[in-house]
Amino acid sequence: MLMRAIGLVFVAAVLATQVPGAFEALQKGTPEGRDETPPPTPVAVARTGTTILQADAAGHYRGTFRLNGRTTEALVDTGASLVAINETTARRIGVSVASLDFKYPISTANGETRAAHVRLQRVEIGTVRVEDVDAFVLRDKALSGTLIGMSFLKRLTGYAVEGERLRLER
Repeated sequence: MLMRAIGLVFVAAVLATQVPGAFEALQKGTPEGRDETPPPTPVAVARTGTTILQADAAGHYRGTFRLNGRTTEALVDTGASLVAINETTARRIGVSVASLDFKYPISTANGETRAAHVRLQRVEIGTVRVEDVDAFVLRDKALSGTLIGMSFLKRLTGYAVEGERLRLER
C-alpha cells in the first residue's frame, strides 16, 4: 500500500510538471482576445483498432474522446503520466465528486492544488478502446480541459507520430 501511495505521488509530481505548459498553450489567444486555435480535427479511422489524429495549427493532437461513454474534447499529452480531468468533466462522466479525496499535491500554472485519483471504466477514441484507466481529477479552476496521458497511451499496442498525424493502435 505504501509503495502504491509513493508511486501515485511520483506520478502526481510528473503530471504537475506537464499540465501547466499544455494548458498555457491551449489558453493563449490573440491580442484581441480571440482564440485562433481551430476546433479539434476530426478523427480518421484507418482500420479496426486504429485511430489517426491530425495535428492542429499549434502541432497538438486533439480529438473527441469518450470517457465512461460520454463525449469529451481532449488533448493528447505524452508528457502527462495520467489522464487528467476537471471536476465538471468528472461529474458529467459519472464520477461522484463528493466522494473524492483530493490528497495528491499538484502544481499548475494557476498555483498549487490537489488532485484525486480515480479509475475510469473506459477511454475510447474512434475504434480504440481501453478499459480501467487511471486518472486524476483536479479542481475546475486548476484544469480547464482534459488531458489524455500515458495511463491511456501505454495500454495501446502502439502509438506513433507520422508526419502531422498521430496513429493510435489497440
